[in-house]
Amino acid sequence: MVVGDDFVGIGEEAVRLHGEGFNCAQCVLSACGKYTGLDRACALSLACGFGGGVRCGEICGAISGAVMAIGASEPAAGAGDREAMTRVAALTKRCTGAFREKYGNLRCLDLKRSGVPCDELIAFGAETAEKLIKENK
Repeated sequence: MVVGDDFVGIGEEAVRLHGEGFNCAQCVLSACGKYTGLDRACALSLACGFGGGVRCGEICGAISGAVMAIGASEPAAGAGDREAMTRVAALTKRCTGAFREKYGNLRCLDLKRSGVPCDELIAFGAETAEKLIKENK
């Protein structure tokens, strides 16, 4: 995204959305729109229930948003294409592995208790999804 003369990266765009009041999953999925083909309204709608660890403190919304972006970037996976489904599964494991390696946990409540700011997780989720999607193309 270009703002004035400055380039805004995907992580910054996702964090900006968080500042507008959207949840972690919404921010990551929406920021990945150029890879998923989802418009902002659709991405925000799809990811709405995934914030706050699917609204119960479980898997971090930034991770959920990243995984949704990875899946949406490979539309054939939803059509029963086994190769595409295998690619998405492998990318998902790499995504969750990156979060686990960096933060030691995938659970929203535990991440919050350890003091990791949501904005950091959001930026990492968007950047990780972008990296994995680009590597897959």
